[in-house]
Amino acid sequence: MSEDAAIQFPGESSEYRLARNRLLDAEAELRRAIERVAAQRRALPPGGAVPDDYVFEEAADAGGQVRFSELFAPGKDTLVIYSFMFPRWSGDTRPGPAEGQTARLPLAETPCPSCTSILDSLDGAAPHLASRLNLVVAAKSDPARIRTFARERGWRHLRLLSSRNNDYNRDYHAEAPDGEQIPILNVFTRDGDGLRHRWATELMFAPRDDGEEPRHVDLIWPIWNVLDMTPGGRGSGPDFPAMHYE
Repeated sequence: MSEDAAIQFPGESSEYRLARNRLLDAEAELRRAIERVAAQRRALPPGGAVPDDYVFEEAADAGGQVRFSELFAPGKDTLVIYSFMFPRWSGDTRPGPAEGQTARLPLAETPCPSCTSILDSLDGAAPHLASRLNLVVAAKSDPARIRTFARERGWRHLRLLSSRNNDYNRDYHAEAPDGEQIPILNVFTRDGDGLRHRWATELMFAPRDDGEEPRHVDLIWPIWNVLDMTPGGRGSGPDFPAMHYE
């Protein structure tokens, strides 16, 4: 890429433009890498057959139960399940909700603030995604608690389920052997061979450098992507993201 780019902004120096164009080269290479990885992800062979027709509980007002196989709507053969940490990780000391019924729960039984920030965004994206695939969110919590918290957050579009009475979380690495909940996104497909696992955010479990965050669900987490574009970056505040802000 030429370092004499046609685009310029008011008042910028030649030093800025030279550095920006060098960064632009790096951003273009990152774009190529993202496309290569996405193509490699799409080209994965089918994973293992889903071992059980798990029974979930609906968190919606009507309640009831739904089987895993019933989460595939007619004509939509891809299912995305985000595992919501409700309850949160036991070592998470960030403040819980400031008001509402969920605020009355012991802190250890409240939802994960990070998962909450993801779902705040996914709730808006859900109608768009619904035109292409099936999206659900599952938590190992009482359906009434999930429903109450969804109302308190103003979520209107997410399909929320309880996995408290099945082995889905354990089978698909949304739960550690000690019972700690793990945030993970899994993708499944339906075809002539039945229901198959296709992909998961396994970067969560990959080796990483000291001090490096997993970043396994960053692609669906807008707040970090916006902060990455700013001079201050992500920062290191231990209480961010939070359930509420002053």
